[in-house]
Amino acid sequence: MSTGEFTGDRAARPRAVSRELTDILQNERCQVLASLTRLTGDLGLAEDAVQDASISALQTWPRTGIPPNPRAWLIVTARHRAIDVLRREGSRFAKEREAALMQLHEAPDDFSVGVLRDDQLRLIFTCCHPALAAEAQVALSLRVLCGLSVAEVARALLVPEATMAKRLTRARQKIAAAGIRYRVPDDVDLPDRMRVVATTVFLLFTEGYASRSAGAHERRSLAEEAVRLGRLLVQLLPGEAVLEGLLATMLLQHSRRDARFDSAGDIVLLADQDRARWDLALATEGVELAASAIRRSRNAPERFAVVAAISACHAIARTAEDTDWNAIVSWYDVLARLDPSPVVLLNRAAALAECGQVLEALAAVDALHGLDDYFWLHATRAELLRRLGRGTDAAVAAALARRLTDSPAQQRLLEHRHPGL
Repeated sequence: MSTGEFTGDRAARPRAVSRELTDILQNERCQVLASLTRLTGDLGLAEDAVQDASISALQTWPRTGIPPNPRAWLIVTARHRAIDVLRREGSRFAKEREAALMQLHEAPDDFSVGVLRDDQLRLIFTCCHPALAAEAQVALSLRVLCGLSVAEVARALLVPEATMAKRLTRARQKIAAAGIRYRVPDDVDLPDRMRVVATTVFLLFTEGYASRSAGAHERRSLAEEAVRLGRLLVQLLPGEAVLEGLLATMLLQHSRRDARFDSAGDIVLLADQDRARWDLALATEGVELAASAIRRSRNAPERFAVVAAISACHAIARTAEDTDWNAIVSWYDVLARLDPSPVVLLNRAAALAECGQVLEALAAVDALHGLDDYFWLHATRAELLRRLGRGTDAAVAAALARRLTDSPAQQRLLEHRHPGL
């Protein structure tokens, strides 16, 4: 389809137009919003202006055709909308309003790649600022960077819509009140800030991929949004080990998405998955990125690079029996030095059991603290006890795990592994 006019079969044209417009608006939204936030200095105002510009595009482009530069059209239209709002708005201080209007009027129409790249980075680092609580970073990223509605963000994070609306409002107020600057961090601060960004995007991915909530297997779109952000970050900041490791980890885990649940929605454990259903292209890309991340962080391993290396060990094994569990334990030893958290140590114990060291694994699990209410601790313990032939103790651990989850899939997994539970 040309950018100047719509063509094609008359009956199919409205549907094709609608799909193309939706794709364009989705693809351009983040960059347009980033530019408007720089111009207005007000994230809320920028969001409203971009929303109005998108509505205007949906009304105008079917009649006039898609402009040669949709992004520029949206930025200019949103800027005019922001100017109109500021002129009518009486709640701002006069000097603040005049300064914002001057910035909007006098800013050049610069749509160069470098400016747009920096605008996007500024927006990403603002949403993932360490001054914001982790849950606020994830919520703001879903709303601002991924374009989800407040209702969609609320459903994704399992909170009431009214609660989410307040959380997002507080996050924006925190940005303003704390004087969080809309900028790319200085070089000296960039590594730590990139880790915050990477953690936020991975939390977003986890919400869609491995949430403990009921129906988590149906929330693929959230994981795909996180992968999209990961690709964007690698594109904007190429050669950064933490970002390559982040994207590699998400790609490798997401490559198994179609094999993780059966047709009834039951969990299929890694060892039992049909590897022919793994996405080979995603897995290959993930392995290559993991190798690059490890090379770039050889002297000081990045956490996400190590996590990616662990996932890559699974991806390169043709069968479950071919998995190099000794290598995985070695990588967990590296990860434990970087992040000696109970969850990391629990995962290491599970890998140790796959090396045949079940007693040692159980001792490691029993030595953990801080995971008393964690489903997977008790589920793992039940599995280790079952392997050791301690059926009664295994049933007790499995029953405790069952009480700690409201996920029907997780509950059925326990019932399958421990009949009669």
